[in-house]
Amino acid sequence: MSLLRLARKTRPQDHARSFAAISSNSPSPSLTTVGPYQVFDRNVKRIQRNQAALREGGLRSRTVDYVRDEVADRMMERFLDIKRKFGTVLDLGSGPGHFSKLLETDKVKKSIMFDSSEATLNRDPESDFEVEVERVHGNEENIMEYFAPDSQEAVVSCLSLHWINDLPGALVQIRQVLRPDGLFLGAMFGGDTLFELRTALQLAETEREGGISPHVSPMTDTRDISNLLGRAGFTLLTVDIDEVKVAYPSMWELMEDLQDMGEGNVVVGRRNTIHRDTLSAAAAIYKEMHGNEDGTVPATFQIIYMIGWKPAPTQQKPLDRGSGKVNLKDVL
Repeated sequence: MSLLRLARKTRPQDHARSFAAISSNSPSPSLTTVGPYQVFDRNVKRIQRNQAALREGGLRSRTVDYVRDEVADRMMERFLDIKRKFGTVLDLGSGPGHFSKLLETDKVKKSIMFDSSEATLNRDPESDFEVEVERVHGNEENIMEYFAPDSQEAVVSCLSLHWINDLPGALVQIRQVLRPDGLFLGAMFGGDTLFELRTALQLAETEREGGISPHVSPMTDTRDISNLLGRAGFTLLTVDIDEVKVAYPSMWELMEDLQDMGEGNVVVGRRNTIHRDTLSAAAAIYKEMHGNEDGTVPATFQIIYMIGWKPAPTQQKPLDRGSGKVNLKDVL
């Protein structure tokens, strides 16, 4: 689906812009974090998301909900295809509840919204939800500290897993908190997300500064998701890929919206500033390489949808090899 967003008035080129990358003396990784991998500074990410949720009383944050709302709607289509009713659903990395707001009482009775950003978690009022909601503030990398093993009927996650340092470890924890035959339904950004912005920044930085540094966070490759789910112990896997395309007046509006989404770069060791002339060059390259005929520029958000089930003795299993009674030659 293509979404056209002609954003607020384009800022003049001499406008001083504050970006989402925050200089921070973040504490050393906790001994309780999952796994040894520290790709993202999650303390800075929490600060970014809190600031985004509080900016102008949450108005700017709500204005840029369009990507997550669209993905939540597509997740709900997959959720409704599952012919089962749930008492409780754990919404992991819920934000203000993009997915939970779509739940209806004839399918789910209660949603537990779990997020590391307290301001984002509490941004929207109870009246926005049809089902009962419980909000839990905590670290998505340490789910087992908040929820007991075999305690959840279903876990859903709408666009939050891309900020997890140890994704395989997080998937293992999700399986552990699920009851046998419990459902995991997730959506996360794929590796081709914002490829237009990535290439424009890299070319501009190479031209103006003689080298490149990461300004768009690394994303999981779509080919790895099935393997990760299988290694985490899930069964009956379903993985598919989709795209959300958004049109912006220019690169500047895209970067401003990413900031208001709380989606700034938090890669450990990142550069906290980009030279103004480099950004101007990147905006020109972006429009030249990827611009639409109507003068707008596109931004592609690649979405990986995944479904997995915790193994249980009652689940359907494939028949043994050679036990089939119908010859494929007769069918084809």
